[in-house]
Amino acid sequence: MRLYETSRGAVVAFEPGPIVTMYTCGITPYDAAHLGHAATYLAYDVLQRRLRDLGHVTQCVRNVTDVDDDILRKARELGVNFLDLAAEEMARFDADMKAIGLLPAWSEPRATSAIPDILGFIGMVLESGHAYQAGGGVYFSVSSFGRFGAISHFDRDTMLRLAAENGGSPDDPNKRDPLDFILWQPSAPGEPAWESLWGPGRPGWHIECSALAMRELGTTIDLHGGGTDLIFPHHECEAAQSEAATGQPFVRHWMHVGLVRLDGTKMSKSLGNLVFVSDLLKDWEPAVIRLAIIGQHYRSAWDWEDRLLSEAADRLEAWRSAGRGEAALDAVRAALDDDLDTTAAIAAIDQAAAAGAGASSAAALLGITL
Repeated sequence: MRLYETSRGAVVAFEPGPIVTMYTCGITPYDAAHLGHAATYLAYDVLQRRLRDLGHVTQCVRNVTDVDDDILRKARELGVNFLDLAAEEMARFDADMKAIGLLPAWSEPRATSAIPDILGFIGMVLESGHAYQAGGGVYFSVSSFGRFGAISHFDRDTMLRLAAENGGSPDDPNKRDPLDFILWQPSAPGEPAWESLWGPGRPGWHIECSALAMRELGTTIDLHGGGTDLIFPHHECEAAQSEAATGQPFVRHWMHVGLVRLDGTKMSKSLGNLVFVSDLLKDWEPAVIRLAIIGQHYRSAWDWEDRLLSEAADRLEAWRSAGRGEAALDAVRAALDDDLDTTAAIAAIDQAAAAGAGASSAAALLGITL
């Protein structure tokens, strides 16, 4: 199997051992699951199916960010406890993902479950000399870590812009460098707070994933993923703090999924231009939704259009009309081994169905039951 590796900027061999450890950044549960979520998690779902087909055991951890600025803000707006909001939205998310055939996560830990792990991890970073205390918080010093930028390869101006756009607060007066990022932050009045050696507060955004990945999977994991919007700052910061703490490589293979757009603009909660999976499920069979999404190559940024659903429905009917069988299985396997090329895999099944050959086994490898 060959997959694109973000830090190397190339399609390279992916050769894990019998057990494949994977970590994918999960949702902040303050709204329903949208197509951007579905596209991301379906990519890793198809990857796991092929790895299992090859004989591997996959251990995929997907975290739940149940405490951060976004969920606390939404909880205040609704007048509810942030954990109650998280529980409600996670139930909706899990139902939507189950409907479209997502394999269950091997582990789905919450950030709030890891406060002791996070505190211990921050202590390790401080002891390594890569962090400092200021203003009641703890910050990571990017100048102390020579490999900062090794995943994204962005220049400083780009990093500063993306940090500002993604809650990095480059103008924070407590920072020694505008690119430094917070590991532990004082809680504002009315926000949840946990006691620590550095004063009451809560975790920064990036620290939870490092702590959870290591707690669940160990110091070095085979594959780490998420949307391309997480390359910087989230994954860059995550790798830096992890390797600063342990002195060991954090991730062997970084794999990122292209963003879904609506009318040419990235689909995101902050912009409100969302298409929700739960809404689509009211009118369309789950397999149709799944097929419409995986019809796009995982690395591509692409535009959602309603016509994709009707096209997927027609395709699914053609596949089912051809009956059951082993046709196209080798072709689908080869396509998935070639940078998870689901578009080529689907084309192979189309060709088999057009010839009247059943390809149910090949479709099952894509998570489609005929």
